[in-house]
Amino acid sequence: MAERSTAAVDVADNSGDEPLTAQADESSTADGVATNRERGTDIDEAQGSGGTEGPGKAASAPELHSGHKLASRYRLEECVTRLDGFSSWRAVDEKLRRAVGVHILPADHARARAVLAAARSSALLGDPRFVQVLDAVEEDDVVYVVHEWLPDATELTALLAAGPLEVYDAYQMVTQVAAAMAAAHREGLAHLRLNPNAVLRTSTGQWRIRGLAVNAALRGISSDTPQRADTEAIGALLYACLTQRWPYESDAYGLSGLPKDVGLIAPDQVRAGVHRGLSELAMRALANDGATASRHEAACTTPEELVKAIGEMPRIRPPEPAFTAPPDYQRTTYQQGTYGRPAPRPGVTQPVPTPPPPLQSRTGKALKWAVSALLIAALGLGSWQLADALMDRGKQSDDPNRTQTTDEGDKNSGKNKPSKPLAIAGAQEYVAEGDAQHPNDVDLTHDNNASTGWRTNSYKDGPKIVIKPGVGIVYDLGSKKELSAATLSLRYGGDHTTVKLYATDTLDSSTPLSSMKELGQATTSGNSAKVTVEKPVKSRFVLVWLTAMPYSGADSANYSQPGYKQAITEVKFTG
Repeated sequence: MAERSTAAVDVADNSGDEPLTAQADESSTADGVATNRERGTDIDEAQGSGGTEGPGKAASAPELHSGHKLASRYRLEECVTRLDGFSSWRAVDEKLRRAVGVHILPADHARARAVLAAARSSALLGDPRFVQVLDAVEEDDVVYVVHEWLPDATELTALLAAGPLEVYDAYQMVTQVAAAMAAAHREGLAHLRLNPNAVLRTSTGQWRIRGLAVNAALRGISSDTPQRADTEAIGALLYACLTQRWPYESDAYGLSGLPKDVGLIAPDQVRAGVHRGLSELAMRALANDGATASRHEAACTTPEELVKAIGEMPRIRPPEPAFTAPPDYQRTTYQQGTYGRPAPRPGVTQPVPTPPPPLQSRTGKALKWAVSALLIAALGLGSWQLADALMDRGKQSDDPNRTQTTDEGDKNSGKNKPSKPLAIAGAQEYVAEGDAQHPNDVDLTHDNNASTGWRTNSYKDGPKIVIKPGVGIVYDLGSKKELSAATLSLRYGGDHTTVKLYATDTLDSSTPLSSMKELGQATTSGNSAKVTVEKPVKSRFVLVWLTAMPYSGADSANYSQPGYKQAITEVKFTG
């Protein structure tokens, strides 16, 4: 879809909306266009306690206060931003009993129409990677936009205050943010104010973006190259995650800028130990205004190109959990047989306890003779059984009609080889007919995070898919591996989900189902399914194929309509 410079709105939550400030946003130029380099000097991020509007206001802000209600439903609690004729509030939706955020500006504000249009466009996207717009209304001479309020999210600004992110966290941030922005731009939506205040990490490790389709509209920002502007902004975010520095000369978002008159320095030259691949990726995204990409790779000018560049990198795995050895087991004084005795003084060598003398009574002697007799009887019985077994074995070896077994066969008989997990090198949605489902989410099915995943569309007919032969994902195991089973974690339970497993020869959809080898199938009514391969097969590419799905209602967390649908949150292969 062609680029469309769509103004966006700042969708905030309690993890850090733009705070109260007494100054107007000076990031826009005279004609309303701002670059990321200019936006690096934003002053509307500084903490303040004033409620004074900036000099750039186009209309007076409505007289609002804590306790005021909008639409007899949204009760304002606390003002978190007041700027340029509009204000942002933490509020409570009394109808649904949940916290929300609200942006408010006068209906006669110069940007009111643009804000309404941008908010409604953002709401239509319905992508869970963005903080969602819940309502956009013009009422009683005011325009207000209601959005999600995320109690478990922390903005990137706060995370960077403690230092650079770990390599895996930085990799997850740029992967998820780039994929989300690529999806937004395919729908013609741009952000244009993508900065550390606009990126949030939830308690489950998912990264979410606020401000899509409204933030730029509130400030009158536009761009002739919105995809390039957002791509450079993602590069700046990655640069900050790797170095704890802002990649421009001016300080911004609590981060120090680069030294003046030096130019753009690669992250691995700013801080020791920076991941080389991520450093080069940041430079490719930031290649603009005279800066060049590291090692002469082509610059990434769109989020889609950035997603492709990330996919070409070796995947960065999460760090192994640190093993903590259990404390040494210490016997108590009671176990040592010293219960009730005074504890020895430190430094004093304790004598080795002397065992009690053997039993000398008649009872003791009788007991010794009984034990000895039992041992002799046991030895005799064992010798007789051993001899009998040897004789039988000799007879068997003399029988020419009896099949002999090697020692190795005896050891392995009745035992299965232990299964081991198989690593996934990549994945791609398989499209047999019609449209794709959600191809940009396939990697979320093997990210070791059960809260994310790939989902199908919602279908009216079911449970068997009738509009097409099925939907699914092809996984790349890196090389030919012996596959014995696949285990799927699913979002929706109920009758019924049917999963089939195929061996194929390529990652894309060029091989028809009729040419693939079916390995097995399973049907479940729960939230997991295991497909077992009866005869292990070696294959590099494996298709997980859904042919039937349960019915489920509307899912606000997954942003899907009611219907026959399914979502795969994790896939594990064993061999």
